[in-house]
Amino acid sequence: MPAEMSRQRFEELVAEALDLIPPEFAAAMNNVVVLVEDRHPEDPGLLGLYHGIALTLRTSDYAGVLPDRVTIYREAILDICETEDDVVEEVAITVVHEIAHHFGIDDAKLHELGWG
Repeated sequence: MPAEMSRQRFEELVAEALDLIPPEFAAAMNNVVVLVEDRHPEDPGLLGLYHGIALTLRTSDYAGVLPDRVTIYREAILDICETEDDVVEEVAITVVHEIAHHFGIDDAKLHELGWG
């Protein structure tokens, strides 16, 4: 049975997961926003998504662009979790995974590191 959790509590967990990012990485994050949405409209099972230009790909021409977006999909995560502890763990994994994309780390490397 899928876990149940209020949006407010879920957003708190996302904020707590962001606090897990080492300070030197958090300080290096640039022009990125983290959002919570219920589901991805085209892929309802998607847990999170990074959309933007990774720091490693930015050049001197990078200016005046909208912030990168990390979106965490609440209902998709709740669907695969049974307990609040499961949600806490999955939110942390998903947030770190998507933030890693902001730093230019691809899925293969994330899987290798255990954050897949």
